[in-house]
Amino acid sequence: AFGEKSAEDVRELEDQLTKMKTERRKMFNVIQELRGNVRVFARIRPFLPDDNVAADASPSVVPRSEFALKVSNEKGNEHKFSFDKVFAPSVSQEKVFLEVSEFVQSALDGYNVCLFSYGQTGSGKTHTMQGSGIGQMRGIIPRAIEQVGAYKLELERDGWEYTMEVSFLEIYNETIRDLLRDDGSSEAKHEIKVDSNGRRFVTDLTMTPLDPNKNDEIEAVMRTASKHRSVACTDMNAASSRSHSVFTLHLTAINTKLKQTLRGKLNLVDLAGSERLERSGATGKQAKEAMAINKSLSALTTVFTSIGNKASHIPFRDSKLTYLLQPSLSGSGKTLMMVNLSPTEESSGESLCTLRFGAAVNKCELGKPKKSLEDSEDGGNGTGNGGGDKERSATARGRSAVTRGGASTPTKGAARSRSSPSKLKSTLRAKSSAIAGKR
Repeated sequence: AFGEKSAEDVRELEDQLTKMKTERRKMFNVIQELRGNVRVFARIRPFLPDDNVAADASPSVVPRSEFALKVSNEKGNEHKFSFDKVFAPSVSQEKVFLEVSEFVQSALDGYNVCLFSYGQTGSGKTHTMQGSGIGQMRGIIPRAIEQVGAYKLELERDGWEYTMEVSFLEIYNETIRDLLRDDGSSEAKHEIKVDSNGRRFVTDLTMTPLDPNKNDEIEAVMRTASKHRSVACTDMNAASSRSHSVFTLHLTAINTKLKQTLRGKLNLVDLAGSERLERSGATGKQAKEAMAINKSLSALTTVFTSIGNKASHIPFRDSKLTYLLQPSLSGSGKTLMMVNLSPTEESSGESLCTLRFGAAVNKCELGKPKKSLEDSEDGGNGTGNGGGDKERSATARGRSAVTRGGASTPTKGAARSRSSPSKLKSTLRAKSSAIAGKR
């Protein structure tokens, strides 16, 4: 009898622990919403040997605090900006990822998440996203996979069974290319489609099963993608990316006890750098690539501007990039923009344009993010595309885009009962500016 009572107590404690963990994950995402579902970080890279600057050269972009920076040109004109986070040149890859990691967490909890690395060519975007090697210089992508692996083991102890696949593509001259294709194989034509359940996918794209706890598999994926990525040498960058690359981690979790299926998607996007032809020296094929890059970046800018202006129509179809990432950029996702900056004086003009774009993105706010949680009546296979699944909104539906600092538009029939992200950000930035002003 004593043994039966003890077993019953253990089961009760395990149930309580599971409920507490579920509540903790729920509160984690509520806190994220309060901080804003569109957030912008800025990272300033250090001077590099290829910059050919004097040892005592002063950087054109300088951090003023953890949330503010200033950019100046050769004429001494200064412009100040505030963001959700500013990383100085000395900040390590590890510390950058610590700030990014909560977005990775949300993907594991069933949200569409997108992280952009944006900036002019040669500003350190690929270093931020991919990094190099398997040591401290690893970038966001390999670190994100490692975080997923650790969290996967934790959730499996709670009864969740995770399956993961990765895809890696580039958008080159508005054409989608598979970066994980077999060597020597002919490149298939890829198109963006939407299935009967409203899920977006790319046709004939390689989907590679991945165990996030096996470093050799992670390294193999990164090596294959780097080999196929389109790069070229320009006057501004010896290895300039000529395409946008999109690494996507597709997550499916099944809990047979709860009869639920959870789906998450993490998009890590290394954008090709914006460039002026007269400065990059691009001609012929490279000039055509640069024009395609700038056009798609312009389309991305238009999408964020439309969201910020609460436009009735958001032109997602204007480019392959924005159409592919629409689920993360609309009311059902979470977005982080990492603005990368070069410290050189000759780059101050491009840095100013980059910062202005980042500031415009920072004024945008998506609607309430939608968690993909489905009831599995058979408690089983949630990987199929059956049409009987019911999706639950993790929070009250509020799809309308609003602008931070402006009048908010609450969901019909419901009043906003807590402080908006804009107010919280304003408080943070006011304190940041006060501190920076003393410097």
